Amino acid sequence: MIRTLVATTFLAGIVLFVFGCKRAATDNLAATVNGRSITYGDLDKQYQAQFVSSAERPSDDQMMIQKLEVLRTLVDNEIMLQRAEKLGLMATDGDVESRFAELKAPYTQEEFQKQLAARKMSTEDMKAQLKRDLSITKLFNKEITSHISISDKDVSDFYNSNKSSFNFPEPQVHLAQILVTPAPDPNVRNLKNDKAQSDEQARKKIEMLVARVRQGEDFAMLAQNFSEDPSSATNGGDLGFVPESALDKANPEIRKAIQTVSSGQVTPVVKTSEGYRVFKIYSKEPAGQRELTDPRVQQNIRETLVNRKDQLLRAAYYEVARDEAKVTNFLADSIAQTQGKK
Repeated sequence: MIRTLVATTFLAGIVLFVFGCKRAATDNLAATVNGRSITYGDLDKQYQAQFVSSAERPSDDQMMIQKLEVLRTLVDNEIMLQRAEKLGLMATDGDVESRFAELKAPYTQEEFQKQLAARKMSTEDMKAQLKRDLSITKLFNKEITSHISISDKDVSDFYNSNKSSFNFPEPQVHLAQILVTPAPDPNVRNLKNDKAQSDEQARKKIEMLVARVRQGEDFAMLAQNFSEDPSSATNGGDLGFVPESALDKANPEIRKAIQTVSSGQVTPVVKTSEGYRVFKIYSKEPAGQRELTDPRVQQNIRETLVNRKDQLLRAAYYEVARDEAKVTNFLADSIAQTQGKK
């Protein structure tokens, strides 16, 4: 009897130990993706980098919404990273060091450390992020971009369907923009779900983006990832052709910035009541009909069609990847359970 009681007590202790360890192990998990962990430490670090410098503290509900958005991005990145790993497309240490050196080159050591501090990142954090970003870029290039083919017929069909849009009754400027606003807005959507929360954070963010553009990064991709203009971010910041008369009515600082740079260049940062803007001037066109034989017309059409197809295929790729992944969102589960008890 005593032996049975001891054995039962010992067994109960093992059960409690196992379940206690399991609970303790899951307490720090914000989510898992195919069994790989995203910890609350990972989530908090990314959340702090994006939101913590806000001048106004959000309500508890707003904070949880923001954390869910950040976690969704971390989950998506992990899904894509695992796909890149499976296909042997991970960035090498050499790729990372080369990109890191490019980003660091324009700054002194002190200035670069300030840039990292503003983003609440260490050198190791930045290199880890670069490895993820470069690996995902390699994945998209192989799985999406390499499969996009625009034929001459596609170009001519687009031109014939939109011929009037290539007839300019007055001089026009084809431009794109990146907008960063200081006001918290949960409706802002970009690929990185990245939102400045204060004027200081907005200024630092636009300076970081301009530096990346001047270092050779694609303006349209940066706009998709980081611009806070809901009407143009998904389109790579493209505002299309803006007539000269519309520029005459624009903010004087915007007009001056656009008029003083040449085609292919990027304007200085312009501060307006909405926030901070930077524009890329794709071309400045005189009045008149543009013919399909014009190489610039063909290039513009091809870029438009490639961007459209790329956005469509990328959105579909994300959805298929999410469907195929085994994701457990512990943060969302805990919020749902807490609300259910109220």
